[in-house]
Amino acid sequence: MDGTLTDSSQGIQNAVLFALEKMNIRETDPESLRQFIGPPLHHTFKTRYALADEAVNSAVAFYREYYQDKGLYENNLYDGIKPLLEQLAAARHRLFVVTSKQQAFARTIAGHFKLDVFFEDIIGSNPDHTMADKTALIRHTLTLYELDPAATVMVGDRKYDLIGARNNGVTAAGVLYGYGTEMELREHKADHLLATVDALGRFLLN
Repeated sequence: MDGTLTDSSQGIQNAVLFALEKMNIRETDPESLRQFIGPPLHHTFKTRYALADEAVNSAVAFYREYYQDKGLYENNLYDGIKPLLEQLAAARHRLFVVTSKQQAFARTIAGHFKLDVFFEDIIGSNPDHTMADKTALIRHTLTLYELDPAATVMVGDRKYDLIGARNNGVTAAGVLYGYGTEMELREHKADHLLATVDALGRFLLN
């Protein structure tokens, strides 16, 4: 979802700053908080601020306090995404959202932007922080919907998407308009690199 369907940076960064303020942690480089977009929250809070598990849980709780009321709406669709989804649906492609974001938030965002009608399911992590790993999420989706990995494409903007795809035998398409760098996506062996939403459409509809 983040960095592929929507530009969610403002809401995520604001939610992180809110959590840090509650934790009395001073952040000197707010722009660097973009690294929170993509990986599981617990992992990023823990590694970036060297927090113990209890403190990580508190930071995530504060983050979600802000995010569920304000942050998830501080968000915009990437230009061209909705028309592309309309074309993919018309071509009878089976579409799923697979995200490390908490599932309830992902479904609320999809409904807010009226994207939910295009997807068979929107699959995300659980409130207890389980099922946040992309490898597990993709495997769960493939199994639940009896999808053929060889006929499936994972579209994402970060290394976690590519790793999850590769671990499940799924084609990995990396988009460069999101939050990952070209270097990151090349290092993690994207099968395809797509610079724009238009390029993504040409690839998927070919």
